[in-house]
This record gives sequence, structure tokens and C-alpha cells, in this order.
Amino acid sequence: MAERTLRVLVGKPGLDGHDRGAKIIARAFRDAGFEVIYTGLHQTPEQIVSAAIQEDVDCVGLSILSGAHNTLLPKVMQLLTEKDVTDIKVFGGGVIPEDDIPGLKAAGICEVFTPGTSTEDIVAWVKSNVQPRA
Repeated sequence: MAERTLRVLVGKPGLDGHDRGAKIIARAFRDAGFEVIYTGLHQTPEQIVSAAIQEDVDCVGLSILSGAHNTLLPKVMQLLTEKDVTDIKVFGGGVIPEDDIPGLKAAGICEVFTPGTSTEDIVAWVKSNVQPRA
């Protein structure tokens, strides 16, 4: 039986209106052979979690530039936990200060990619750290 293609959801939580980076990483995931679901701009954590569950994704990548990462990213983790969905890995990227990364990881965010991280490095991290869900 062939292994299932990784399914990744790329989400833009909050009022952040800049999606160029999210579109670039979504394209990089697609080019790497992943199935990509892009939620579009201005999504609530509830909408992102609902889409992740409905689309049966293996991981969620959250792109955020607005400065609300300490609120919105942990809220996504909280909602997944409340829905007893603990096998979807969540990672983030964008303008996130280094000092905030330990708190995000403590909240369950698996990895945080800061500006300047190459798409190749992000794709390699997903390939190494995310397995298709059963």
C-alpha cells in the first residue's frame, strides 16, 4: 500500500493582511509533493481548526506578521486539544521575536520559522517531523 501524501494546511490567523509569505510556502509545499489547503486571510483560530479537522490534515502551518502570535497560535493549540485532536502538528512562521519562541513551543507549537528561513529548510523540517495521520 502506498504511503499517503502529506496534507498541510497553511493558515493566516487574525487581522494580518499580508499573505505573500504564506503563498510562497504553500507553493513550496505543493512543489515538494504535499497536498496543500490554504485558508486565506483573516481566519479565526476556530476557522483554522475546523478546516484542519475537516480536511484531515497532517500538519498546520500558521503565518503571522501582526504581532498577535502569542495569543493566536496558542489558541489554535488549545482548540485542537479541546477537540481531542492531538496528532496534528502545528508550526508557525513570520515576524516572531526570538524571545517569544520558547513560550510558543511550551504552548505546543512544534517549530517556529523566522524571517530569512529558506523554503527548502521548512519543507525539509516538515518531511523529517510530520508523518501522515492514520
